[in-house]
Amino acid sequence: MRKYISLFLFAMIGAFGFTACDVETDIEPGGTNVEKMAGKWEVTVDAVDDAGNVLYEDPYGMGTVIMYTYNTAANNNTEMWLDDDGEFWTFKMKVNVNYEGRTFECSAKDYDAKGSGQATVTGGKILENAAKNLHGMPNDSIVFNIVFSNDDYNLTYRVSGQRYTGFYE
Repeated sequence: MRKYISLFLFAMIGAFGFTACDVETDIEPGGTNVEKMAGKWEVTVDAVDDAGNVLYEDPYGMGTVIMYTYNTAANNNTEMWLDDDGEFWTFKMKVNVNYEGRTFECSAKDYDAKGSGQATVTGGKILENAAKNLHGMPNDSIVFNIVFSNDDYNLTYRVSGQRYTGFYE
């Protein structure tokens, strides 16, 4: 009886060993279609005039805030999400992307699911290795202007900063 149990166990081990090596797919893993523009960003917000001159540095005293850019469900290279995760104006909206130029923008678009107002994004850019972190290492930067339809002060805000590195600065 022990001989049959041993034979059965070896047969089972052999069967599992051969099936464990099967290739399930030929698809190579990779990033999204806006991979080089996507990320977590540490940014500051300033109010600027039409010429781009700073009117008020950090007008709401927020300091550095976190924002995100990431691919949409369609995963194409013509749009991405721009999301402040509730840290500035509580906006989350899709913006149009020129992936080759690393630019983005959108005209009057609802900036949240509640229909609180509309926002216009202009001059959005991701600049590869244009910033330097505290330790002097090159880092990607982001900059864009945003205007909100329900802003009591009618200000244009310049949002600028660099990719989050995970290191304490």
